[in-house]
Amino acid sequence: MKFIDLIKLKVKAGKGGDGIIAFRRELYVPKGGPSGGDGGNGGSVIFVGDEGLNTLLDLRKTREIKALAGENGKPKNMHGKNGTNTIVRVPLGTIVKDIKTGTIIADITKNKATAVIAKGGIGGRGNAKFASSTNRVPKISENGTPGQEFEIICELKLLANAGLIGLPNAGKSTFLKVVSAAKPLIADYPFTTLDPQLAVVTNNNDSFVIADLPGLIAGASDGKGLGLQFLKHIERCQVLVHMIDISDEKSDHFLTYQLIKQELSKYNKKILEKPEIVVANKIDLLADLSAVKKLADAIKKPVFAISALKKENLKPLIAEIAKFVKTVAKEEPEEVKEEHVLYKYQPKPNAEPEVIVTKIKDHQWEVTGSAVNRIAQRNPLNTYQNILLFRIKLQDLGVFEQLRKKGVKKGDSVKIYNYDMIWETE
Repeated sequence: MKFIDLIKLKVKAGKGGDGIIAFRRELYVPKGGPSGGDGGNGGSVIFVGDEGLNTLLDLRKTREIKALAGENGKPKNMHGKNGTNTIVRVPLGTIVKDIKTGTIIADITKNKATAVIAKGGIGGRGNAKFASSTNRVPKISENGTPGQEFEIICELKLLANAGLIGLPNAGKSTFLKVVSAAKPLIADYPFTTLDPQLAVVTNNNDSFVIADLPGLIAGASDGKGLGLQFLKHIERCQVLVHMIDISDEKSDHFLTYQLIKQELSKYNKKILEKPEIVVANKIDLLADLSAVKKLADAIKKPVFAISALKKENLKPLIAEIAKFVKTVAKEEPEEVKEEHVLYKYQPKPNAEPEVIVTKIKDHQWEVTGSAVNRIAQRNPLNTYQNILLFRIKLQDLGVFEQLRKKGVKKGDSVKIYNYDMIWETE
């Protein structure tokens, strides 16, 4: 199965339902009052962490994820039905970013943790909500607000306790195969592992997750080979298992070790702070262990000498990895740490001004802006009272004052949102 760890798609939450204008019309009930119900809230797009998944493959063919709109209000004060949320299950370690702003919307690291990615619109109020002692027959309603809609990137950073690192053909896949039930592709040529493999390894009564990650080459931190795809998965491993092919007597094994460390440092220096276990693999091909001792002396730390193929000296290594997994804290996500519903409003940089008055040409004006659009979307101009309310809100925003200052004249055309109006006063 192909490993998918980066997906771009569009999310669109449901629009809130519109409130309606209605009045009671029942036998023996004279002068029935307003009875227009509110619209239902729009559905949201929600991601849920699922420990049973380890790829984003299910999203590969998805270009857009939508949630249902809320229903409009109904007579007799009946509330419109709320739109159904769209639930998307993603593997643990999934980071969701807004493509436009780069903002991290959610970082899903726990099973069943839920993140509201796109929030549904709010239902509009029906005329029953506008009744008052001074306006007993309101002919006012509100439209529902649009749901959030934008493009996102879903990026998966594997959540493994231990990560196998090393140059291509160091024997990482063979090691994973013999210590677990995983079945990675194995062959005698570089870059066999093109996709990360996860496996559960048991040590006595304990178990941990280990990841066989694609081999590094020089320049990986600059994006060469599988570089960046590989490196980002190392960031969340608790312990690094650095595997070196010790069988080639002509190679400088210390230089090989330094090469990997250099690429890790160039990508993220914090990775070097993680506990590291150095493993010399393929000792079955050596006449003696002098190369292992030479490597240990050079790096000034113990080196585990094993043969993954012959299953030699594997138990002490597994026990050492398990010890580190128990004692080293797991890395917490940097941006979002809530355990349940993760939703944070974050204003976009360089947000649009609330009111923008633009002279298109002589006698033609346009009024835009975030606040103007918000008011226009909420107010259907289908009754005199709605038009009056819309006008009051525009006046409170200072729209008319700005038009006057910029020189609007009687008879000029003024476009506000999708509505074309004629300026009637001097």
